[in-house]
Amino acid sequence: MFIIGEKINATRKSIEAAVKARDAAYIQEVAKAQEQAGAHALDVNCGTVPVSEEPETMKWLVKTVQAVTDLPICIDSPNPAALAAGLAEHSGKPLINSISGESARYDSVLPLVKQYRTGVIALCNDDRGLPSSKEMALEVGDNLIKRLMDDGVPIHNIYLDPLVRTLATSPETVVDTLEVMRDLSRKYAGLHCVSGLSNVSYGLPERRHLNRAFVVMSIFCGLDAVIVDPLDRGMIASIYAAEALVNKDRFCLEYIKAYNEGKLAD
Repeated sequence: MFIIGEKINATRKSIEAAVKARDAAYIQEVAKAQEQAGAHALDVNCGTVPVSEEPETMKWLVKTVQAVTDLPICIDSPNPAALAAGLAEHSGKPLINSISGESARYDSVLPLVKQYRTGVIALCNDDRGLPSSKEMALEVGDNLIKRLMDDGVPIHNIYLDPLVRTLATSPETVVDTLEVMRDLSRKYAGLHCVSGLSNVSYGLPERRHLNRAFVVMSIFCGLDAVIVDPLDRGMIASIYAAEALVNKDRFCLEYIKAYNEGKLAD
């Protein structure tokens, strides 16, 4: 499982305050803690600052994080100018979060994907909005994958996010999401499937139980990347266990390694 640490996001009050104060030490502490917990990449988002300030802020944020870790950065913004600023500062191969089938978004982000040869999270929606059925979601995802490949993006650089919705208000769409991951990951060898997980439990109590159950089911359906808090030891243990059970961890070697490193204790 490719674990993208989610904690450097300005929607979190502590991160927002650190970004506004340019508190590099705090940001770096959060980055290092996620790396030590086993993250393979770090999502960074500074979207609470004014749009005009976001490019320079994103540049500072990427530079600050990469001063203390060699992990790739998943540069997260709806603002193409902020994406460009972060990419220009980044060393190594980054990820972009995100592109979609929406015309304006696709046209503004694709040149950055190609210029910097990035991985890219591809959101399963288009100019019609969120898909209203599993069939529509399959159509949207299939079209987006084909379009990216036709435009020169290698399949192994595409991370499809089928955009799970909350169980509380859209219970039928959760199973649809699992089936979309399953069908498209089988159709396109080398395609990655990614999820932010926490949307599934929004508005419900004791959300961690739903999030952990969903990640286990998703791994069976093709999920191989996740945007998550790597310090959530219960979640990480669930991931290791699920990968072992579906034979994505041959002879349970990663599970045993995680146990020896103390990563499986709640």
